[in-house]
Amino acid sequence: MNQAELHPALLARADTQASILVVDDTPANLSLLSGLLSPRWRVRLAPSGAKALDLVRRQAPDLIVLDVMMPELDGYEVCRRLKADPATRDIPVLFLTALSQPEDETRGFECGGADFIHKPFNPATVLSRVATQLEAKQWRDTLHQRNAWLQQELQSRLAEVEQLRDATLHVMISFAEFRDEDTGFHVRRTQEYVRTLARWLADQPGNPMGLDADRIEDIAKSAPLHDIGKVAIPDGILLKPGRLTPDEMTVMKTHAMQGWEMLRRAAERMGHQGDRFLRYGMEIARHHHERWDGAGYPDGLGGAAIPLSARLMAVADVYDALISRRPYKEPMDHADAVAYIVAGSGGHFDPTVVQALLANQDTLQRIARQWSDQPPPDSLDAADLR
Repeated sequence: MNQAELHPALLARADTQASILVVDDTPANLSLLSGLLSPRWRVRLAPSGAKALDLVRRQAPDLIVLDVMMPELDGYEVCRRLKADPATRDIPVLFLTALSQPEDETRGFECGGADFIHKPFNPATVLSRVATQLEAKQWRDTLHQRNAWLQQELQSRLAEVEQLRDATLHVMISFAEFRDEDTGFHVRRTQEYVRTLARWLADQPGNPMGLDADRIEDIAKSAPLHDIGKVAIPDGILLKPGRLTPDEMTVMKTHAMQGWEMLRRAAERMGHQGDRFLRYGMEIARHHHERWDGAGYPDGLGGAAIPLSARLMAVADVYDALISRRPYKEPMDHADAVAYIVAGSGGHFDPTVVQALLANQDTLQRIARQWSDQPPPDSLDAADLR
């Protein structure tokens, strides 16, 4: 009876280009198995466990037929070493043994074996189990390749979504900047301030704010949306060169809710109400004028009830407003601005965020210089601030 008659279906499915390493310390068994398998597959032979490990390191086979009882390194130890190495752990091992006790098979499966062939072996059984293991490996390899491709496609799609979000953010910010050109690079400076303060908080023992790199970046990307609601403020108030009257200030304060409502509607239309990008944008737009003591607007929130993203922006926004020139005021120097914010710690501002400002004064001053309201030099590299 020839091999094709023994197992026509299995042999047809198994990859004829597959390679098999046969390991046995008995030359007669090596010769017999080579004659049985080599007409169908590529076969290499190893007379010992040590030689087998050496051959596998040089070129990994698709399947290993491994004798259990060998001197020096027995089959179980060879299998354990193979499974301990990430480069070889996925190679199926088919044990070949004269041992027949249940505990022998249990030991083989525990060290990573795929199946057993018992001596004296039947050629039909050998061919069947070899073909089955090779076919299973083909399926595993195919699934692995497919999963890798899907993962690559997913990352590509996520990158496209991220680019779309960034473009959307840029358009939204441009609306606000177009309406209020006097703020110059205010949105970029406050974005970098927020990123710097958040990173310092994340580095504190135990990370009490629960900040990670992704959350920090989402908050920083959303920070420029804090004044998006100003697009709804009349020009006569928004662009007034002097101080606002009480009535005008009441109108100006509506920009917080206006910004939140604009982003909420955008989230609904985009179908991403739970999206972090828009969620943090809504938090910041609505709550960056709240005060730690509860005396802010629009909701009168206080303490930790104010979202962390808005507490960060409150410090960043006020610091930048203090050190910037406006039509109605001259800029403060850095030391006076810091003193003002420290005086407001626990009243206007979250004390922990104020600590972050104090610990990062050099970085904040560098950001202010690099993103001053004068056009930045062509050589400016924003990555230096990250």
